[in-house]
Amino acid sequence: MNIRKANIEDIDVIMDVFDAAGQFMHQTGNDKQWIDGYPSKELILKNIQDESFYVCMSDNRQIVGVFYFKVEEDRTYAKIYDGEWLNDRPYGVVHRIASNGKQKGIADFCLQWCFERRSNIRVDTHRDNRIMQNALKKNGYKQCGIIYAANGTERIAFQKSL
Repeated sequence: MNIRKANIEDIDVIMDVFDAAGQFMHQTGNDKQWIDGYPSKELILKNIQDESFYVCMSDNRQIVGVFYFKVEEDRTYAKIYDGEWLNDRPYGVVHRIASNGKQKGIADFCLQWCFERRSNIRVDTHRDNRIMQNALKKNGYKQCGIIYAANGTERIAFQKSL
């Protein structure tokens, strides 16, 4: 597998990946995340234009996974409850990891790729997203506490740092 920045021409395939991932989440007990049209095509196009959205390509050059990655201060991470971040150093942010389900290990591969580029990463996930929680823990991310997304919903916050 390899990873590259997404481009505008990828948008339909990216949205198909989100559709497949959303269906999988709903089938596996996570039916409260990614609802009401989230993530929207407009948001992903903005992320592509900002050069902060990536696609994970299979060996046969098909898009099998997608994610957001950027070194930035995420305003939803400014306050953490029931815990604390591992450190206050500049960090990379990972959001919206999704797979089309056609290849195993997408989350692991994407998380490792991000950490190779920034050795201090913060990420969050929904309480019902057990699969992502397990992937984060398996990849050495520590559960740090609770944050609240821009829409006010609770998320479990994780961080990995050298």
